[in-house]
Amino acid sequence: MKKTQLIFAGIASLLFSNALFSQEKPKEWDVSLYGFARADYIFDSRQSAQVREYHLNLYPLDKKLDANGDDINATGASNFLSVVSRLGVNFKGPNVWGAKATGKLEGDFFGNTQESIGLFRLRHAYAQLAWEKSSLTLGQTWYPSFVPEVFPGVANFSTGIMFNPFGWVGQIRFRQSLTSNLSLDLVAYKDREFQASVVSGNANNSPTFNSTTPTLHAQLQYKTKNVIAGVGAEYQSLKPVITSGGLASDEKLNSTMLMGYLKYSNENVVAKFYGISGGNLHHLVMLGGYASYAETNGIDSYKPTKTSAFWVDIASNKPNVAPGVFFGYTKNSGLEDANYKSLYVRGVSGTRVVDNVWRASARVDFKQNKFKISPELEYTAATWGDLKTDATSGNNETNVGNFRALVSASYSF
Repeated sequence: MKKTQLIFAGIASLLFSNALFSQEKPKEWDVSLYGFARADYIFDSRQSAQVREYHLNLYPLDKKLDANGDDINATGASNFLSVVSRLGVNFKGPNVWGAKATGKLEGDFFGNTQESIGLFRLRHAYAQLAWEKSSLTLGQTWYPSFVPEVFPGVANFSTGIMFNPFGWVGQIRFRQSLTSNLSLDLVAYKDREFQASVVSGNANNSPTFNSTTPTLHAQLQYKTKNVIAGVGAEYQSLKPVITSGGLASDEKLNSTMLMGYLKYSNENVVAKFYGISGGNLHHLVMLGGYASYAETNGIDSYKPTKTSAFWVDIASNKPNVAPGVFFGYTKNSGLEDANYKSLYVRGVSGTRVVDNVWRASARVDFKQNKFKISPELEYTAATWGDLKTDATSGNNETNVGNFRALVSASYSF
């Protein structure tokens, strides 16, 4: 009997020991996969400045009359596409210098150019170190003027493009918490896929490469449970060319930008507002760019055109059925100095230029178990006019509009 008791006691001790030492240790490394498959069905009433086979519409094209006086651009277009389907990886590992270390890799199939549509495109690729009151992000992620918590909730993949900045850049971003609700971001970045216009005959993105100074951005953000508000400022110095008229050139293209935003949300509604104004906003996929000027020394100088934009988005915050509306407006304010030599801007076609663009849309998101289908109706209007010497619109103004009907369906994981 005693021997039997000893045997059972030994087995119990062994089981307890195994249970104690087999408890799961905290994971040093963790990787999670996410993404979605998405299909977009698009119908347009008019030809528009567009990207990737009409997936992304910018602004309706000016009237183009044939010999009979008929408008060639007054014809529709449509497409069915799945190229914005997305795949991403979040990962984390052991602490580094006392900071939580995390990272992200993400891409879609939008391609980098019209010719590469359907090919995998890098969106995000960065590592982040986060201490108690500060963090450091190294790699490619959103432009600092694109605020992930405050962007239009439209069904269109544009996410408010032309009115809201868009794109990703290689950057160094330092964030410091000043109080429990207030933080400061300091960012230095270099344009990559989204970039300034290029002077004819120069390499793609050369104004960025030629400049030894990164774009500098500072942003204050206030955040509570229901409110997010912020202001930001930016300074950019590009070098469009290194030779001008056969002479070495050190001319810079300097510009500044100001922005502000506000979001209010509760269990019923989400309301967002954003405004931006600055020079040479081409790299943010907005109107504008820059001009060259002939100088007496034979070396061209460069100055930015000014663009302003704002938008407002109001939507339901309900989990299953969420209607929403969007309105955006952008204005081309041209150059401070007239009589330019050449223009390198978005929104110019020959001797005609866009004066302003506005867009209004309405949508409904139907959501259940990570499946979402979103029908949306959208109208985009543009005013075109004769190009003046300060790059603004002058005589013979015409108003054109494009009506877009879209249905987006996505299944996330």
